[in-house]
Amino acid sequence: MKIAVVGAGAIGGYLGARLSLAGEDVTFIARNRNLAAINANGFRLIGEDGREQHATAVRAVQDMAAAGRQDVVLLTLKSHQVKDVLPELRALFGPDTTVVTMINGVPWWYFNKLAGPHEGQRLESVDPGGVIASFIEPERVIGSVVYPAAELVEPGVVKVIEGNRFTLGEPDGTRSPRIEQLAATMMKAGFKSPVSKDIRAEIWVKLWGNLSFNPLSALTHATLEDICRFPASRALAATMMSEAQAVGERLGVEFKISLDKRIAGAEAVGAHKTSMLQDVENGRALELEALVGSVVELGRITGVPTPTIEAIYATTQLLAKTLGDQRGRLAIQPA
Repeated sequence: MKIAVVGAGAIGGYLGARLSLAGEDVTFIARNRNLAAINANGFRLIGEDGREQHATAVRAVQDMAAAGRQDVVLLTLKSHQVKDVLPELRALFGPDTTVVTMINGVPWWYFNKLAGPHEGQRLESVDPGGVIASFIEPERVIGSVVYPAAELVEPGVVKVIEGNRFTLGEPDGTRSPRIEQLAATMMKAGFKSPVSKDIRAEIWVKLWGNLSFNPLSALTHATLEDICRFPASRALAATMMSEAQAVGERLGVEFKISLDKRIAGAEAVGAHKTSMLQDVENGRALELEALVGSVVELGRITGVPTPTIEAIYATTQLLAKTLGDQRGRLAIQPA
């Protein structure tokens, strides 16, 4: 298969390197030092056990038109970065190209092919003005939930922290030939890639933790272990998760694990910094809308109150603005 990985970071690198080693034709869309490193040395993968694999057959381009039409496009960007690759992304599309959204949070296509009163509704929080939907036709989309943790330790080098599961799902819940082929390709590369009949329920299980632990960690600089073991923050996370569960259930989602078990799972990860806390520490933009703002919007759409989530959302928005203002001031300082 011809596979383009848009976003050659930790997860994109992990996927692309493994798929290339399994014999697929992989092209990374990359920039700057990452672009140069991949073209000079391929992509190096350091496994959980410390053993290294070297994918030498990959290539990297900055101009998507140079990659040409692909069978599959893996979107491994952060949600707020997707708009930045439009409309160049369309250079990768042929008539049957599949776009796999390997992005945290509520996806822009959430209401596509979802039978019910909200079918086809746009989520302004994750797709303002419908820009993304206007460039990526809904029939191209396959959903995915990313479970592994990995780190881009230097350009062209990814270290896998843990995990190899990427759940896949058609938005309409069918088991299509294309998703069967994609799952088989992923499994051949060494990934666990179950096909879900309800990918939105899978999205909510991960989102359940992300919408609470990510902003709380960003605001407090605490690890997952710290948040879960401190009674006040544990209770606050549980309240946010309860509000979110009510929203999800109003949308027809069945939560197959208990809230306490989900918190226990986060605690078991240990002294791990969430991605949002890492973004705060590195001065990057926060992935706030897909993880938190979208849940607030879904609460308003469904008529379910989310007062605690809204309060944490507001304070984290202010944090994001403060960080953005600081980046702006640094950018205009004289050399």
